[in-house]
Amino acid sequence: MNRYQAVIEKVFFDHFAEGTTEFRFRREELEDAITALGVERIKNLGDITYSFRHRHPLPDSILETQPEGHEWIIEGAGRGRYRFRLVTTASRIVPRDDLVVIDIPDATPEVIRAHKLDDEQALLAMVRYNRLIDTFLGITAYSLQNHLRTTVKGVGQIEIDELYIGIDKLGCHYVIPVQAKGEKDQIGIVQPTQDIRFAEQKFPGMRCRAIAAQFLRDEVVALFELTLQGGEIKVVEERHYRLVPADQLDAAAIRKYRA
Repeated sequence: MNRYQAVIEKVFFDHFAEGTTEFRFRREELEDAITALGVERIKNLGDITYSFRHRHPLPDSILETQPEGHEWIIEGAGRGRYRFRLVTTASRIVPRDDLVVIDIPDATPEVIRAHKLDDEQALLAMVRYNRLIDTFLGITAYSLQNHLRTTVKGVGQIEIDELYIGIDKLGCHYVIPVQAKGEKDQIGIVQPTQDIRFAEQKFPGMRCRAIAAQFLRDEVVALFELTLQGGEIKVVEERHYRLVPADQLDAAAIRKYRA
């Protein structure tokens, strides 16, 4: 068991009792657990919760407490506070492997590709330069800000990977928070939930269309539109786009798209 697993396991069982469906814990409890366990110090405490949201499963001892059809998630519960909560939906969104891949002419500037910093930054840039939000949602969208750090009532501090504002042919305005994940991470349900809560509080007069984007293999980008239904995240639509040079577009495939 690694340090992260040991720490989150201790915090969990310091609170858990049979029949518990949710409980809160403080950020300081992560530090207290590190001290109590005598493990090497973890400088970025936030990476512990991030890891179990997007990279690794919770320890088996925690998973064994899940009732059938439920999963534990870790979400923000105010400044410096978190909440373990049981949900009836999957805690992560996994791209389907049976969807058609739609070829899009690649408009990403070569200089951007040459100097990309990491998978997440590269993905956000490719989505932006190829106007994939517009294509996916069928509206005109403009990037307002990326890596927006803000606070949400009842949640605490959040970071939105990129925030778009959109408009459709009828003049309806949209707020479009985007979550981006590289090929090695997974899309968790906590971040889009927080993004939607942010939109409800900060842009109450606009319609929110939350997006998750993930790199797949072979330059394929998976896009999801997500919404809250019954307090839980649901997938409205999923599409897979492959960015290719214009001279490699398949004319026959384009005719099939038209049909």
